[in-house]
Amino acid sequence: MSLIDQLAEALTTVQDPELHRSITDLGMVEDLSEEKGDVTVKILLTISGCPMQDRLRNDVTKALFAIEGVKNVSLSFGVMSQDQRDNVKKVVRNGREKTIPFAQPESLTRVIGIASGKGGVGKSSVTANLAIAFAKKGLRVGILDADVYGHSIPRLMGLMGQRPTAIDQLFIPLESFGVKTVSMEMFKPERSDPVAYRGPLLHRVLEQLLSDAYWGDLDILLIDLPPGTGDLAISLGQLIPNSEILVVTTPQVAAAEVAERAGRIAHQIHQRVIGVIENMSEFPCPSCGQTISLFGEGGGEETSRRLSALVGSDVALLGKIAFSPALRTGGDEGVPIVESEPQSPAAIAVFEIAEKLIKRSKSLVGVRLGITP
Repeated sequence: MSLIDQLAEALTTVQDPELHRSITDLGMVEDLSEEKGDVTVKILLTISGCPMQDRLRNDVTKALFAIEGVKNVSLSFGVMSQDQRDNVKKVVRNGREKTIPFAQPESLTRVIGIASGKGGVGKSSVTANLAIAFAKKGLRVGILDADVYGHSIPRLMGLMGQRPTAIDQLFIPLESFGVKTVSMEMFKPERSDPVAYRGPLLHRVLEQLLSDAYWGDLDILLIDLPPGTGDLAISLGQLIPNSEILVVTTPQVAAAEVAERAGRIAHQIHQRVIGVIENMSEFPCPSCGQTISLFGEGGGEETSRRLSALVGSDVALLGKIAFSPALRTGGDEGVPIVESEPQSPAAIAVFEIAEKLIKRSKSLVGVRLGITP
């Protein structure tokens, strides 16, 4: 094999840091030449001022210098034309027009909507911690913050003020703690700007966030839904019919009736309700060690009982997450408790819930096997 062929093959191993596809497949290598060990290569960036330019420089240079006979590498950058960017979008979408990948029959991504009957139950905190727990178990995880009016996932995930890289209408989710994240907040001109959208536009926003993001291959996508039983809860069932619902409640028995509504709307649109999580549960007093039930007891069990009766099958109480000031502090500081204090009772409860969700039941009914005739 000639030296130039070896160089071309070496470049196939270099991936775009954000799209995670070979730069040769994406058409980013515009020119490659070699003379007496001096290599000249020009790489086309998807956008001007690409934040990953230095990373690409290092990766390309390292790959080329690994070839015996290379003495010097001269690397320059250009910017893709509109046609070339269109080709990139086609490559990452596997030749399809814009579509929601998770709604396709061959999709192997498990989509779980995190729902609650009302606000203030810690639904977003549960979503963020659960996502990181999945990632720590080796899964490829994404979060879509669909709580359009009360989006808090960016702060919880330490992504405040950051914006995703956009290639025309295709954008790359931000990543932290091994989790890819998309939120409406990332696209507002100012964080303080309110979102005043009504039903049909909310459906369109959710559809765009799902289809315009390049998520790559995910094992699990968690969708942080707004509290209650509004438009977005219904839209999720319409856009991704195979999505499942996880209901978050608090320990008050009175909260069970409210939490049941979130499961009821999911059941009505034929989504599977896979379990209940009780947040803000009893915790040991830091002074005397006595157990304190600050928000009452029994709400999780009652919600589980009500939903099981509703759907006609067991909707298990997957776990109870103890009330913890560190859980709140982690949210404010952008370092969720499963990352900052993995040995705390609250974090351990989250890891145990994640483990239960990873383990499928023995039945294969309704489970996509990724096999096509």
